[in-house]
Amino acid sequence: MTATFPLPNVIVSPQPSRTTLSESKSYRGSKHAFEKPRMGVGREVSISLDGVRDKNIMQLKKLNIALFPVRYNDKYYADALASGEFTKLAYYSDICVGAIACRLEKKEGGGQVRVYIMTLGTKLLNHVLDLCSKQNISEVYLHVQTNNEDAINFYKKFGFEITETIHNYYTNITPPDCYVLTRHTTPSPTKK
Repeated sequence: MTATFPLPNVIVSPQPSRTTLSESKSYRGSKHAFEKPRMGVGREVSISLDGVRDKNIMQLKKLNIALFPVRYNDKYYADALASGEFTKLAYYSDICVGAIACRLEKKEGGGQVRVYIMTLGTKLLNHVLDLCSKQNISEVYLHVQTNNEDAINFYKKFGFEITETIHNYYTNITPPDCYVLTRHTTPSPTKK
């Protein structure tokens, strides 16, 4: 059993600035570890990230309704808000095109923290993995429906492994079983 908890001392600004991928000169190895996306031949796409807060949580809800076969309850959104920098919306030309929602949990038997990924997009996963490394969070995990081969292969490309099968995890979709996919992260080296 895991216990969820909010990040301590997180202050969410009423109007946080978006992190724009086009603002950085180097996308690989930059603080966001993103590659600048391209659309068509030689055409660059600018994706920006914005924090989730009360005023834009509805965008996350609408994305989830459009993309996922399950409906998330109010606790899901409260956990997403409490995770601070780990939950982001992705924008292209001021249009919300993706999101990552996470929940921070204490691991059993110790005070260590792990991150549970609730929803995401490719560039957003890199953001969370980078944050985990910087904050010395050693474990990231999520649930994937057992027949969702695309999602399973996607996560495996990022170093996730199937660590458990849970039968009858989902109640209103078929098949009801899921895999737990886990990735152990490496802390960032400290600068001297």
